[in-house]
Amino acid sequence: MLKFLWRCFWYPLLLALTALLLVQFWFLIHIWYWVDHDPGPTAFMHSRLERIHEKSPGAALKHQWVPYNRIATSLKRAIIAAEDAKFLDHEGFDWDGIQKAYEKNQKKGKIVSGGSTISQQLAKNLFLSGERTWWRKAQEAAITVMIETIMTKRRILEIYLNVIEWGNGVFGAEAAARYHFDTNAAALSAEQSAQLAAMVPSPRRYGRGSETPYLQKRKQIILSRMNSAAVP
Repeated sequence: MLKFLWRCFWYPLLLALTALLLVQFWFLIHIWYWVDHDPGPTAFMHSRLERIHEKSPGAALKHQWVPYNRIATSLKRAIIAAEDAKFLDHEGFDWDGIQKAYEKNQKKGKIVSGGSTISQQLAKNLFLSGERTWWRKAQEAAITVMIETIMTKRRILEIYLNVIEWGNGVFGAEAAARYHFDTNAAALSAEQSAQLAAMVPSPRRYGRGSETPYLQKRKQIILSRMNSAAVP
């Protein structure tokens, strides 16, 4: 009977736990390596390129890595003001923001707000798909803890600004600055930075030269908050 239970229950469970630990270790090693090595194309970039290739087989992503000191401070402030005002204070999760997002989603009857911090968004972009399942959210949380434990806030923001999407196939601050404003990431003005920050929740909605009433309104809100946004 014990042998039967071992084969049918405990042995598969042990294998599953071992596989889970190995996956977490794989994530951990990558995060540790990226403390002082720049990541290549992320999981989200690969996913987007596959989608783009369905319509344009020869297309390539627009992406160029730039170091932290070659990204305008105004863009750093704009992103923190727009996406994660408590970035320097929390340890990966903004519990007040999560609660507010939950209440907003309950009121609307659908998911309209996620409450994700910059660290959570980075975890998703580096490793995960865009599906909304309990398993993916749990894995995102685990990776977020690893990122916050191993990396500095400055490094987290540096990687984030280099890998998030800013248009259909446009990734990172340098490519975004060139695509939307014909400039580079270091030369972005406060207004341009605020506009890029306003695009982050729905980046593929905005092509070169896009101007919408919502984008203009959101840009002005971000501009009003930027001076009080602390950057690492």
